[in-house]
Amino acid sequence: MAFWNKKIINLSNKYFSLDISDLSVKVFQLEKNGTKDEIRSFGVSELPLGCIENGEIINQEKIIEIIKKLLITAGPKKINTKKVICSLPESKVFLRAVTIPEMSEEEAGEAIKWEIEASIPLAIEQVYYDWQFLDKFDGKQSVLTAAVAKDFVDKLSEVLESCGLEVCGMEVESVASIRSLIEKNAKKESIFLIVDIGSNKTSFTVSEGSIPYFTSSIPFSSFGITEEISSRLNFSKEEAEKLKINKGIENSSGDNAIANSINSLLENLSVEIERTMDFYQNMSHSNPEIEKIILTGGGANLKGLLDYLKTKISKEIVLGDPWINLNLADKLPKISQADAMRYVVSVGLAMRENDYGN
Repeated sequence: MAFWNKKIINLSNKYFSLDISDLSVKVFQLEKNGTKDEIRSFGVSELPLGCIENGEIINQEKIIEIIKKLLITAGPKKINTKKVICSLPESKVFLRAVTIPEMSEEEAGEAIKWEIEASIPLAIEQVYYDWQFLDKFDGKQSVLTAAVAKDFVDKLSEVLESCGLEVCGMEVESVASIRSLIEKNAKKESIFLIVDIGSNKTSFTVSEGSIPYFTSSIPFSSFGITEEISSRLNFSKEEAEKLKINKGIENSSGDNAIANSINSLLENLSVEIERTMDFYQNMSHSNPEIEKIILTGGGANLKGLLDYLKTKISKEIVLGDPWINLNLADKLPKISQADAMRYVVSVGLAMRENDYGN
């Protein structure tokens, strides 16, 4: 499902994905070899602080410079196309499921437009928007809507075009994550909570099958953990980061200084996960229960975090696997499991067309 296409082109041509966040840029290209999937090219470059803040592009020239260099250094093979699908940060997208009376698609178009305008802080003329019919119940129709400010999209397009790229489309991060983390044959009734622990925030996405119904975020972050360790244990940020990576919070129920130093952060994370599940269940007309929690993002690699959350939350909790819907045969991915957590959105974007443009 693609909520947003800046340009309508023939995706039978090769393309690659570009995932831009506040602190990094990632590229990823898949290709087919018969029925097998192969990772052609991937790479990541860190962005200096201040280039992007809360999804807003600040230093356009520096971002263009970094993307151009990354396109050259990505490997193991060179990216062999200028056509790109880019992520849209969740913070810039108004994603919402609305309910309208059951009606034809043509009639719904006008009704949905006013529903969108009523739920966002911008005039409808100031956004690009899209929508998709979902379930019908009791003479009503659920509709998934997405809107993003034209100014933001046009500025992002300008950056990409300045890199010599042709924009195939743009897609919401949560949609791309679902495509890479949730099995293709998942039942429509299966409810998942994706917990994406990033460098500067944690995002929650609740999906019914492959459809995102609800997204939110909290300040809990990998960077925040490092800062708390540094402050509580009187280490430099560099030392705190090494401690976090090497020791983590394993044996958190015992004498683990790192776990003790960030206990309040961990408690808050578990509380927010529970709160998100309760909120979704209360807002849903069918009152379903979430059956699985999927951890992803670089912060999900924190040693001991999975076990800690399992002691706090009575749900199945697993680490995300971005290769779950790829047929890599007996070839091991060229990216380690830990690094793969950072490429979830990139993989999902690259999978948008099953033939990957071959």
